[in-house]
Amino acid sequence: MPLTHSRCVSFVRDLPPEEALRRFGPDEETMEEGVTFGEVDLRSGESMRDDSAGHIGAAQVDDWTVVIEPGGWRMAVDDTIYARVSRGTEVVSVCCHEYADDTFAYIVDGTLVVSFDPMYPEERSGSDPDRFVLKMHEVGLDPDHDIDGPGIDHPLESSFALASSITGLSLSTDLRNLRFLGAEPL
Repeated sequence: MPLTHSRCVSFVRDLPPEEALRRFGPDEETMEEGVTFGEVDLRSGESMRDDSAGHIGAAQVDDWTVVIEPGGWRMAVDDTIYARVSRGTEVVSVCCHEYADDTFAYIVDGTLVVSFDPMYPEERSGSDPDRFVLKMHEVGLDPDHDIDGPGIDHPLESSFALASSITGLSLSTDLRNLRFLGAEPL
């Protein structure tokens, strides 16, 4: 799925869409089933606030719930949000930010395990920043990247490939064809 502006796509293991959204902190009166990707995107743009998504969506794909934040970034970097959502489970998040650093994050039970900017995969942080070093090599995110050398080719696509490797979900899943449970975050 090409990312054309700021957005965050996260994968939450074994947590139904309703619970993933509730943990994110929505205005429950705005929760609506059967929302298309385009509708979540449009509503988010119309109600954007404080540089974060004005509308979010969650949909079940196999054992994972996909959470989309058009115009947002909070699941990948806001420790209050990711701690609540990942409680008792794990989250893989890929965030493309239009004018700030992109982020790949892997969170388990409230703890940030691995986090890095896909353009600079050598600068990892978290409680176990080397956990996915082999997988990173496989998808083109060189964990030993030399900042003075050539750049990383296709960093976001490689980040989604890493997310796919961790989750077991196919990259061929077109998120634009899913129906989401949508809501406005508080």
